[in-house]
Amino acid sequence: MHYARPMTDQLTQLDAETYAHLRSLATRIHARQGGRSTTIQPTALLHEAWMKVANSSCEYNDRQHFLAVAARAMRQILVDRARARGSKKRGGEFRQVTLTGLGEKPDELLDILDLDAALSQLEAVDEAAARIAVLRTFGGMTAPEAAEAMGMSLRSLQRSWRFARVFLAQKLTA
Repeated sequence: MHYARPMTDQLTQLDAETYAHLRSLATRIHARQGGRSTTIQPTALLHEAWMKVANSSCEYNDRQHFLAVAARAMRQILVDRARARGSKKRGGEFRQVTLTGLGEKPDELLDILDLDAALSQLEAVDEAAARIAVLRTFGGMTAPEAAEAMGMSLRSLQRSWRFARVFLAQKLTA
């Protein structure tokens, strides 16, 4: 598949392997939210992310770059939905999610808005570490996949990922 700017109204342009990967990612994100019926369903998350990516003017270098952009879109969608649920006119109904790999209690529930704020703080300190955290947590990428997407060595990525996990764990437990 050629990853140059996808057409807005043609979801079928995603090849089967890429669609399956994104669907799996959306399913994992849904499961991390506890599968609550009021959260966005995996297919809806995938399709919303696709529309966000399709409407961007970004040119994709390769599959990893495309997946990284899709992961960022999924993060933005989840944060926007959490903010909407948290608004006073909607009763302030916040949802919590679990994210493996952060801190000592991988299944501990985290508020997605708190995670987004911590990621923003991390981005101010170390932009690369924040991108790695998004790829690993929201993008579901393995360390080698994230290293390839970031254009860095596996060892450098692992060092930054360790820093990101510690930073986020400290911010989220404070």
